[in-house]
Amino acid sequence: MTRHDLKEAAYALAAVVLLGLGLGYLVGRAATPPSQDLIATSTPPAFDGGARADGGAPTVDGIPGWADLYVNDYQNLLDDGAEAALRADLIELYDQTGIEMTVLTISEMIAYGHTGSIEELATKTFNAWGIGDAGRNDGVLVLVSRFDRAMRIEVGAGYDTRLDDPLAEVIGDHFLPEFREDKYQTGILRGVHETIFTVAGAYPGTYAQPVIQRGWGVIARRAQDMGAAILAPILAAFGAAWLALRRYLRRRPRPCPECGTVMEKAPEATEDDHLNGGQKLEEFLRSVDYDVWHCPDCAHITVHGYKRWGGRHSVCTNCGFRTFESTSPVLEAATTSRAGRKRLDYNCRHCGHRDHEIRTIPKLSESKSSSGGGSSRSSFGGGRSSGGGASGRW
Repeated sequence: MTRHDLKEAAYALAAVVLLGLGLGYLVGRAATPPSQDLIATSTPPAFDGGARADGGAPTVDGIPGWADLYVNDYQNLLDDGAEAALRADLIELYDQTGIEMTVLTISEMIAYGHTGSIEELATKTFNAWGIGDAGRNDGVLVLVSRFDRAMRIEVGAGYDTRLDDPLAEVIGDHFLPEFREDKYQTGILRGVHETIFTVAGAYPGTYAQPVIQRGWGVIARRAQDMGAAILAPILAAFGAAWLALRRYLRRRPRPCPECGTVMEKAPEATEDDHLNGGQKLEEFLRSVDYDVWHCPDCAHITVHGYKRWGGRHSVCTNCGFRTFESTSPVLEAATTSRAGRKRLDYNCRHCGHRDHEIRTIPKLSESKSSSGGGSSRSSFGGGRSSGGGASGRW
């Protein structure tokens, strides 16, 4: 490529990077919910046992009682692994944001003597349990009544009505499609993740990511939700456009830097006649592909190199050719209590130069379920709901 080609490519790359960063930042900022107003309330009485209903679920004054702060799956809609993963996500939500969210599944409302709406039961349960911080009122209850074929996401009074419409979309797009096919576990896991994103502006595992990275994570999830049937043609179109542009920039006619005559590309069979030993080795190792252009008038020769995608060779610090190979034996394995070490050994296939460096292997992270302050909570924070949220039926 000529200097002009490199300049144009640099401008195009910079524009794409800036657009990508800007898009990721805007999406990440838009996903961050505003802080909720503080509405102080009195702390409700704690649940202290009571009769049993719904196949063993505790009941007090005609509402379900809680046995766990995060997941009360009285209908056994989740297997053990899914329940543990869901609990870990809700513990992480509390540890990172202070938001108390809990999931409750029941067989049917009549098991508790409730003959009213699911909205009434959700509000009564929310306030009896005291979900959320008593000052911020930012708690969330996800209630699924299987045989009533109804569900409710009840939120604390601190949100007012600002989340009603977004949560209605979460229910319609993520819970109900799976529930209609009796895929309750999938629906609960997907729906709770989207509920977490709606109230906290981040998905589980992404709270510490920069705004731009979180934004592109959101874009990736939305693209995944579109489905392969829609996403595949879009990706194929972008890929074809990029390959066409790359092919044009590589093969387009170019003027001779000496006399200005349009140069001609040499056939593959004669290219090696104009390459040195290092360049031939790069082509043999498939780390660089070379094109040779010659001028029919003044016989000037220009050689352009293109790095191959997915090549495992790097540039040698001694000879400058992309013929550096590396291996990385582990010297000391990492554990949850200490970091490890590995040695990177470099060997140049062209000039024989050797080098090495020692790198640290990060400590292994402990599972989310065994860490975090949320797992040590013994009661809800005393929050209240004024009936905000959304409902759905299938």
